[in-house]
Amino acid sequence: MSGRGAGPDDLAPPWRGGRVTPVARCVLATNPGPMTLDGTSTWVLGAPGAGPAVVVDPGPDDDAHLDAVLRAATDEHGGVACVVLTHHHADHSAGARRLAGTAAGATGVPVPVRAVRADLRVADGRGLVDGDELPCAGARLTVLATPGHTADSVCLLLRPPDGPAALLTGDTVLGRGTSVVAHPDGDLGDYLATLDRLARVVEDEDVDLLLPGHGPVLEDPSPVLAHYRSHRRHRVEEVAAAVRAGATTPAEVVAVVYPGLAPELRAPAERSAAAALALLAGFGEAGLGDAEPGGVGPGDAGHSGARADGVGRDA
Repeated sequence: MSGRGAGPDDLAPPWRGGRVTPVARCVLATNPGPMTLDGTSTWVLGAPGAGPAVVVDPGPDDDAHLDAVLRAATDEHGGVACVVLTHHHADHSAGARRLAGTAAGATGVPVPVRAVRADLRVADGRGLVDGDELPCAGARLTVLATPGHTADSVCLLLRPPDGPAALLTGDTVLGRGTSVVAHPDGDLGDYLATLDRLARVVEDEDVDLLLPGHGPVLEDPSPVLAHYRSHRRHRVEEVAAAVRAGATTPAEVVAVVYPGLAPELRAPAERSAAAALALLAGFGEAGLGDAEPGGVGPGDAGHSGARADGVGRDA
């Protein structure tokens, strides 16, 4: 995941998790890999001692990881108030039902799992709607609908009573490289609009930190988001050039745009190429020029996903 320009830095030290702000702690899952970077970051939110925690993205259904999450929530917060999922991918959501059940068993109080998708909700957990304010002891936690990586992706704006705000980004923005638009569930036009929205939120809400679902915390969010958009514009231009040269399928595009790609990265690269092809098809030609209908300009495909440019998770 090469951090190009102002983007996430591939040379950053390995991410270990831990406390990041007075109201945000990361418990890192032990599932590292090309699709998950250092592992899935499970976020335990709230001011210690102020009440039960909000757990965001419990991660894989792994005994050691779920025990560590529950211990962090119990030791510092007295338990878990609710579980929130940024999207449905298993590396974020698979442990949610078991964590909620175990946490509820320890206190006798039901622990809801809240998600956009109804099939992921537990214990009368409600959906997640843009603008929802989620109970979070010692902070304000607001849902932002941010489709693109997947149709059900959300980000969470975390605002303590004092100090800078932070934005939990799931797989929409990563700590290294860029994220794959998981076509056909994900949509590149939606993703580009989401990047524009996040840039406005960062400015309007004085956000100082991005807390991603994989990789290290990112400071100075505005240049990171600008990098994401410019990278995607460049990638779509590459896909358009491949189409003009005769490529007609995602596999053919990948052969041109990502030469020498490792076999294990080919599938996410093809999903990225398919997302770019779908965006280009919406313009009726393999070239967007300066057109930016509906405020969405040309971009690129880019899950938390393998770097489809040949070195990791980028696409």
